[in-house]
Amino acid sequence: MTTRDRVLSMCSLAARAGAVKSGEFSTEKSIKDGRARLVIVAEDASDNTKKMFTDMCRYYEVPLHIFGTKEELGHWIGKAYRASICILDEGFAKSVIKKINLNMEV
Repeated sequence: MTTRDRVLSMCSLAARAGAVKSGEFSTEKSIKDGRARLVIVAEDASDNTKKMFTDMCRYYEVPLHIFGTKEELGHWIGKAYRASICILDEGFAKSVIKKINLNMEV
């Protein structure tokens, strides 16, 4: 299993635990409500989407990573294509961040 698969697998676990919101509207609402612990935006999301979430996460001080494709993000959380997801649980968020950082070192 690659590090990339481990990241997406952890997102899948978080989704099954009910700790994931997905789609632009739900992700944005979770950030503004202060519930988001990590935001992941797909690498193939539009530049406008990336900029909007980058600016919003910087303002609300929520970690953000550009990772995976829309197809991968959606597949691993059991949905259709998703340009953005957010993880609401601190433990899952820290675990995903750790695995993303490992992926970047490879």
